Amino acid sequence: MSEQKQRVSRRKFLKTSAIAATGAAAATMAAPHVAKAATTIKMQAAWGGGIFLEFAQDYVNRVNKMSGGAMKVDLLGVGAVVKTAEMQTAVHKGVLDAAHLVTAYWYSKSPVASLFGTGPCFGWSANELMGWIAYGGGKELYYELMHKKLRLDLVGFFSGPMPAQPLGWFKEEIKDSSQMKGLKYRTVGLAADVLQEMGMSVVQLPGGEIQPAMKSGLIDAAEFNNPTSDKDFGMQDVSKHYHLGSFHQSQECFEIIFNKTLFDNLSEEQRSILEYASEAASTDMAWKAMERYSQDLVVLKEKFGVNVYRTPDSVMADQLKAWDIVVDRISKEDPFFKKVVDSQKAWAKRHGAYALNNAPNYRGAYEHYFGKL
Repeated sequence: MSEQKQRVSRRKFLKTSAIAATGAAAATMAAPHVAKAATTIKMQAAWGGGIFLEFAQDYVNRVNKMSGGAMKVDLLGVGAVVKTAEMQTAVHKGVLDAAHLVTAYWYSKSPVASLFGTGPCFGWSANELMGWIAYGGGKELYYELMHKKLRLDLVGFFSGPMPAQPLGWFKEEIKDSSQMKGLKYRTVGLAADVLQEMGMSVVQLPGGEIQPAMKSGLIDAAEFNNPTSDKDFGMQDVSKHYHLGSFHQSQECFEIIFNKTLFDNLSEEQRSILEYASEAASTDMAWKAMERYSQDLVVLKEKFGVNVYRTPDSVMADQLKAWDIVVDRISKEDPFFKKVVDSQKAWAKRHGAYALNNAPNYRGAYEHYFGKL
């Protein structure tokens, strides 16, 4: 074929292609838009109000915005469909699509559950616990527990590292560990075993029942989680003695679970949104907690006359001894419990050698500028 004919053929091809493309575009624009129904997920929270329900809503808001209308999570409050203790089973069975809770709430099914939120302190924080879950083998052990041991049809994500929880509210200042013996005290998870080992009588109550129980005398002392939640529960109305610092629940985070069959049938994009929204909400929660918890601690002191103390070293030392006894006992009974603890200790030992040696004396810097705490 001559060079001239080649040029003519090429011009004809490009012209024809352009017309075809224009026609296809016009046809596309002219075609009626058919809206695809959004995937709706019903999620129940373990929280009836306060900042924890707010944290759950923050996660839901991120999912709904990120999905651009293709997926919608409806958040239901505590007890909307099932009781808190039944939430995990309800998600497994598909009665609920999802739930926002903590692993200590299904501790009765396996003590290993508590290791993913209310376990022993190996010198690490909640954020470092989440580091172990994400990169230290924790996620694999979590699914081994959920899928192989308990055979639950669930997928879960961890979100929101919680600051170490205060020892809580007492009728008088605790100056020595001996004062703890015999007290009726509220906590959950493995912390109940630990404080029983210290001689306390432990009652496991949901958050909304703590203040009335202390007011009526059913319990002598209690903890829930943080100054904001405690203030919202009205703990300042039943006690004026608040102790910060404790090893009973020094690292915990929220657990967000989905029915696995439902989750697996979502698109890859939708599954990614549910996972990565948990990470985004986790960061925001940590920042929001800094702001709100510190503000409300000031309110408790200045408006309500609450006395705030640092938990005595004798109490915290006895907590560690009690943890040793509890962990050793359950490890002998449950090899999988020991497997998880060993994994945590190995990671915490390696990371702690870096983190604790690297961290400057923040208290010294604080007191340099603001005076003694």
